Amino acid sequence: MRVRSRLWIVPVLAALVAVVAALPALSQPSAEPAGTTSLAVGPGRGTPSRPEATGVVLAVHGGAGTALRREDTDARTEKAYRDGLAGALRAGQRVLRDGGGSVAAVEAAVRGLEDDPLFNAGRGAVFTEDAGHELDASVMRGSDLAAGAVAGVRHVRNPVSAARLVMERTPHVLLAGQGADDFAARNGLPPVTQDYFWTQARWDSLMKAKERSRGGRTPADAGGGAVGEAAMGTVGAVAVDRGRDLAAATSTGGTTNKMAGRVGDSPVVGAGTYAKNGTVAASATGHGEVFLRGAATATISHLMEFGGRDVASAAHEVVHERLTALGGTGGVIALDPRGVLAAPYSSEGMFYGYVTTDGKVVTKVFPDE
Repeated sequence: MRVRSRLWIVPVLAALVAVVAALPALSQPSAEPAGTTSLAVGPGRGTPSRPEATGVVLAVHGGAGTALRREDTDARTEKAYRDGLAGALRAGQRVLRDGGGSVAAVEAAVRGLEDDPLFNAGRGAVFTEDAGHELDASVMRGSDLAAGAVAGVRHVRNPVSAARLVMERTPHVLLAGQGADDFAARNGLPPVTQDYFWTQARWDSLMKAKERSRGGRTPADAGGGAVGEAAMGTVGAVAVDRGRDLAAATSTGGTTNKMAGRVGDSPVVGAGTYAKNGTVAASATGHGEVFLRGAATATISHLMEFGGRDVASAAHEVVHERLTALGGTGGVIALDPRGVLAAPYSSEGMFYGYVTTDGKVVTKVFPDE
């Protein structure tokens, strides 16, 4: 009788074992993070995580955001953007061809983009809410993780060069505001006045942004219209030199009508810029606050180093899954030591290009390229 009275224990124990075994499966996150945006498949977009190109020694981007459209882009405008990207690529390529290092190459490439008013960096920087210009830039060396950056500078013609000086001539990583301006001038970078950065297109964008803000829309909605007006504009470069040393650099004017003093991801190591030998050199462009929160470029490197991922799948996961889950869009250029380039973007478009070991220069200005 005593044995029979305890027979009920067997099925109960079996049920408990089944529940415990199911718990790990129930606790696993879904394959697609909550809030992930469904994207069309195409070059740089969608689910495929294939590389953009191989045999790449240098790549640049000119910002993510609004795209050029073939149907309403005239030949002159297309040529201007392609020439701007190609000019930056050739500047960096010359450094590498002459035996220079990857740091010098990315600096040369970004300086070219900073000097081109089409791009939101240097001369073409957007306006802050008080009609001023505040520029940010960073550079990182993959061989020893050295880095330098400036934020909120107002009188430096080429912020990327100031960032490199911070890396090479100070014990610090980031200098900001007037101190950064003064440091750049003391170290041989001729200062410019604020009107050097003025362009009619950026002024028109500021006026539209303020009008939209008065109408109840936020400054982030202030794009739409002129080419590049809504670009989350940032420029950047990544390179690998003959010694397989990686480097990355990023520069920006920020976002149109931003609060004075606002700093985004571009001058922040691990967010807008990252380089580490053995993994990746990456430069980002997009919603700066989200790229900061998601530690965008460092995460690509960590996925490669600790997760055994290749550069294409790591960059794709960060841009299309992790950052969109946080509510932001944009893109990255990411180059590994073997010359494999990834260039995923979740925004409408991204200007970018690259040069290969055999000297071939490729530029991309339309989303369908």
